[in-house]
Amino acid sequence: MEIKVQSIHFDADQKLIEFIEEKLNKLTNYYDKIILGDVYLKLEPSDIENKVTEIKLSIPGKDLFAKKQCKSFEEATDEAVEALRRQISKHKSKK
Repeated sequence: MEIKVQSIHFDADQKLIEFIEEKLNKLTNYYDKIILGDVYLKLEPSDIENKVTEIKLSIPGKDLFAKKQCKSFEEATDEAVEALRRQISKHKSKK
């Protein structure tokens, strides 16, 4: 799976990018036909929970999407990956 990480209006450090790639690569344990993972990191102008992670997974015939907003990018990534894992499970059960 190819993973593209884009941080909008700031520069993400290498440690955060490696964390995201590691989490996304674990999704291949559930579904090995994932083609591409697009990750967008944003800072929202709210007070506390201002870190937003959006992940779009391209799989054959469909795109899966999750967006989570938390206190840290790591926490938002964890929640988004978990939401995608549930979507993958649902997609596989329909086939």
